[in-house]
Amino acid sequence: MSDIRIGLIGGSGLASAIAGQTHGVIHVIDTPFGAPSAPIIETEWNGLPVYFLSRHGAGHTRNPSQVPYRANIFAMKKLGVTHILASGAVGSLREEYKPRDLVIPDQIIDKTRRQSTFFEAAAVHVEFAEPFCPVLRQILLEAGNGMTVPDGAHRAVHDGGCYVAMEGPAFSTRAESLMHRVWGGDLIGMTAMPEAKLAREAEISYALVALVTDYDCWKHTPATEGSAKPDPQQLLREIIGNLSIASENAVNLLKRAVELIAANPGVADCPAASALKLAIWSDKRQIPQDEVDRLAVLWIQYFRTTEPLPG
Repeated sequence: MSDIRIGLIGGSGLASAIAGQTHGVIHVIDTPFGAPSAPIIETEWNGLPVYFLSRHGAGHTRNPSQVPYRANIFAMKKLGVTHILASGAVGSLREEYKPRDLVIPDQIIDKTRRQSTFFEAAAVHVEFAEPFCPVLRQILLEAGNGMTVPDGAHRAVHDGGCYVAMEGPAFSTRAESLMHRVWGGDLIGMTAMPEAKLAREAEISYALVALVTDYDCWKHTPATEGSAKPDPQQLLREIIGNLSIASENAVNLLKRAVELIAANPGVADCPAASALKLAIWSDKRQIPQDEVDRLAVLWIQYFRTTEPLPG
């Protein structure tokens, strides 16, 4: 019997697409960081337990800065989730990442100003050079090979890309968008951080499917638009249409990825499962016992031994 439990965190578009076809046990979870964005729905795909969470809450009522990221990841850990497959809508910073494409990013630049750690009374330093689990990334890419889509058109699943995580909720200025391209950014979004970092602290493998809805504003300049102003309503309808199609494709990709994991659970052995092993630099005897107990679901196994401090 596999110990794998899959968490699905749905962002814009995907939350509605999955929630509409997901039924099962509803978990209302309490955490030291408050309630998660929404109750978590437990169901089963291909014999594996799957836990679905709508990142922005019912009715998409939480903007990216208001998402309770710590509560969301802690709740997943409390339910025994071992792997998270997340989704999020993004703007494209590169011509080759076209609207309706899916991207499996491999790097991230964090511009957010949110609380990004569970550990406020201890020095905990997780490795984060590879912010997205390389094992889960490969599974998603394999799932995307030869994937057919409902509209019959070719939709690329891109291998790799640098996601720029901005605070929001407003979109970038054109100067910022051009700067992000110079930095090496390929995608711009608002929700992958601190979600990915918290998942690493919780020793949960994490990978992201980015849904390209449009080109960021670097591409839309007065010179290319000419004298005619674009119709805002038409642009919005186009973005929503792109998101709807990308979301449907992403659901198919995620289901295929879970099918691959279920067929061979060993392929999902991920390095994040021991992320805290060398990351707790504090003298554990100096960490208040109430703090150890408060975060027990994250790290209690490392308080049963007395290894020397790193370095």
